Amino acid sequence: MTGSHVRPLLEGQRIFRSRNPDEARAFLRGKEFRFDLSPRQASHLDLHINGIYLPNLYVGYIQYGSPALVRTNPARDDYWLQLPILEQIEFTIGNEPLVCGPERAAVSSPARELRIRTKGSGARVSISVTASSLARQLTALLGTTPAAPIEFAPSMDLMAGYGRSLAQQVRLAVTDFERAGAMPWGATTVSLFEQFVLTRLLLSHPNNYSERLRIRERSLSPRDLRRAVEYVEANLGAPITVADIAQASGIAGRTLFQHFQEFLGTSPMRYLRDARFAKVRSVLQQSEPGERVAQVAANWGFSHFGRFAVEYRRRFGESPSSTVRRHRRA
Repeated sequence: MTGSHVRPLLEGQRIFRSRNPDEARAFLRGKEFRFDLSPRQASHLDLHINGIYLPNLYVGYIQYGSPALVRTNPARDDYWLQLPILEQIEFTIGNEPLVCGPERAAVSSPARELRIRTKGSGARVSISVTASSLARQLTALLGTTPAAPIEFAPSMDLMAGYGRSLAQQVRLAVTDFERAGAMPWGATTVSLFEQFVLTRLLLSHPNNYSERLRIRERSLSPRDLRRAVEYVEANLGAPITVADIAQASGIAGRTLFQHFQEFLGTSPMRYLRDARFAKVRSVLQQSEPGERVAQVAANWGFSHFGRFAVEYRRRFGESPSSTVRRHRRA
């Protein structure tokens, strides 16, 4: 398989493209990657690096167009979630080899060298998270500063459970970025996406802090939970994070997750999303003539109106515009 068989993603967010092996090696060397390409394969090279930088994440697409070997330099301190699109790609994380494809992702940690060997184009979607971003999120969940770097299990099943939902959200994000050709999200949507990725990795994917994250810090009083809920309700239009909720309530994030699930049947961030939908519905039921539904949705963090409208109908049994018309008739 060569690069011509794969339609590059995120072309509207191009970072680098080259068919010249020396240019490709120089660019990747500047990013602390070593790029090896055999002379026989050099004529097939079609390197695409596209992506978009969020405050705490990088969402990207890469393809080489030909078989290649890529290794990380020790200077890189980020974590990578690699989701191959079509073909099998060989990853070696530390001394552990694994073969990944559309059904399985590779998760690398900076403490262990990452080597990537492709036999085809090497096309894949990648999420990069800096060590500092993950450490901040882990601190919010634990309630204390972690003593050692985070290390993840190197393989993630994308066909079921948390891996499947994480891959779906990443693909939806890429679809949004492709349609817009630029950053289509507001700060609230960006924050929700980042919180979903960071929290899902730490709470669901096996790592050296998994046992500590499962331990309940302490019993939670109704007043503690009410304080967390009141903070969420008072900040529906702001890009709040798990760390913000934990700080406002004085409760470690992992305990918040446990008790939100036990007493409210949801997670803090899902509760936030549900509350935003309820708020939009309330505003639409009181809307004035000329007030646009799409703008109301955007005001409360819903940047993709089509997806918002589908979810709104599923929740409330009618479209947002039907809510407005019914209110005005009444």
